[in-house]
Amino acid sequence: TDAVRGARVVILGVPDDRIGSMCTVLAEAETLQPGQAVVHLSGATSLAALDPARRAGATVLSLHPLQTVPDVDAAIERLPGSAMAVTTHDEEGYVLGERLAADAGGRPFRLPDDRKPLYHAAAVFCSNYLVAVEGMAERLFRAAGLEDPVDLFAPLARTTLDHVLEHGPAAALTGPAARGDAGTVRRNLEALAAHAPDAVPAYVALARAALDLAEGVGDLDAEARARVEEVLEWK
Repeated sequence: TDAVRGARVVILGVPDDRIGSMCTVLAEAETLQPGQAVVHLSGATSLAALDPARRAGATVLSLHPLQTVPDVDAAIERLPGSAMAVTTHDEEGYVLGERLAADAGGRPFRLPDDRKPLYHAAAVFCSNYLVAVEGMAERLFRAAGLEDPVDLFAPLARTTLDHVLEHGPAAALTGPAARGDAGTVRRNLEALAAHAPDAVPAYVALARAALDLAEGVGDLDAEARARVEEVLEWK
């Protein structure tokens, strides 16, 4: 509370589930007042978590860097040039949020409060689940007998991601599901069922996502999709 008194901008850099309680503590201590701005850094949490500050007369907003920042050094290196979502209630708040983002070297964009959970889910797919999929790949490569799989699959992973970023996901998509190669999908599933049965649900879910992507751009006809879908009804 002492650090907040007299501050023009108060940034609540705490875990998402602590934002509301921390803001309440500060408001009940009467440290928040008109003329201040109170900011949280969550990509998913609503501005409602800052309602105690708003009732005290402060401007409330959120800033979320669309970037992974595992530690301080990485943040200092990566934040410049990264996109940053700005969410607030009015134009005054947007002007302030955009200035704060730009001062940190970011590229601000406006994000409505009611779209934040969907936006954050997209970020989870983009980053966290990308890591989870590569972790699954590493484990399966080891099960197949590769002793140093990350070094071996690094060129494949890098090339794929580069292709996605340069040409878009639909153009970068390859693989048996996208080709309608039901026989290969079946062999993959049989191998997973024998050696890594816990990977089967993820494989099936991602294969269906690949089918949607391929069909959406006209690379897969209905008959080929139906053949793969039949195999994906794995029991």
